[in-house]
Parts: sequence; C-alpha cells; structure tokens
Amino acid sequence: MYTVGEIAKRFGISRSTLLYYDSKDLLKPSERSESNYRLYSDNDIAKMKRIALYREAGISLRLIAIILGKEHNDTIPILENRLFEINKEIQNLRTQQNVILEILKSEKAIRHSRIITKNQWVSLLKSAGLDESNMMQFHVEFERMSPEAHQDFLESLGMQKKEISLIRETSKITTATLGTVQKQNK
Repeated sequence: MYTVGEIAKRFGISRSTLLYYDSKDLLKPSERSESNYRLYSDNDIAKMKRIALYREAGISLRLIAIILGKEHNDTIPILENRLFEINKEIQNLRTQQNVILEILKSEKAIRHSRIITKNQWVSLLKSAGLDESNMMQFHVEFERMSPEAHQDFLESLGMQKKEISLIRETSKITTATLGTVQKQNK
C-alpha cells in the first residue's frame, strides 16, 4: 500500500491534487490506515497512470471520469475529439505565427522561428534536384498517404487557401488518373 505522499512523489503531482482527485471520485484510496490516512493499492497506481496519461493528452478531469467509468472503446470518440481540438489549436497558432512574421518582415525572425516558407521549401526541393514533375509527385504521394497531414503541411508553409485547394485537387486528380491507367494496363 502507498501513502498520499508516495503517490504524489511518484507521479510528480501535489498532495492537494491527489486529494482533489479523491474529492471528485476520480481516484479513491483502496484503504485507510489505523490513523485514517489514505492508502493506495497497485490497482490504484494503475488507475493513476491512466489519469496521468489522459491529463498529459490534455483531457479534462470531467472526461477522464467518464473514460474511467466506461469500457476502453468508449475512449475513442473522446480522444478523437481532443485530437480535433489540438489540430484547431495548432492551426490557430500557426496563423498567429505567420501574422507576426508578416508584421515583422524580418529574415532573422523567420530563421529563428520553427517554420519554413513556401519559397524556402521550393528552393530546398530544387537544390535537392527535384523538378516541377517530382514536386508534383511529392504532393500526389503526400495526399494519397495522409490527406489531413498534407493539408496541415501546406498551411504550415503559409500558403493561401485557394493555392492549397488547387494543389490538393490536382494531387487527387493525378492519383485517380494513375489508378485508372494502372487498371487498364492489367
């Protein structure tokens, strides 16, 4: 059996956080000592590991309580929703980043940010020996393998929505055309 202090230290949380989890019926101690101190079992440790994992993923305590109260496959919609929220947060942050860089109009700021512009990306691909056809093939494969990540990548380059749509539609059409040609050649 483990004490509040041992659990708090093991998971890097405060004692008050653990007591709060108890008050919200999220993690109740399995037993009490003779002095009425909370004591936690190995099963409680396993439950706390799940709580810590979900907190690390940004899941609210309210939703963690729902997840812990249900079977494993009920977690999928909650996690998918959180993933959607994260994607929106990243998109909003990327937009803010591009706005700031546009305001600054500073090469130094661009070099010290974690973004690459469309012009830098195209220049990099060309210096690696890719021509327009190879670059289009890159987009075709990216769109085929992971359409949402392709969208995210194009947005990260600071491209306008119309240009992104054009690249993605061209990629889809090229993929469909290649698929039709391959079927005819069989």
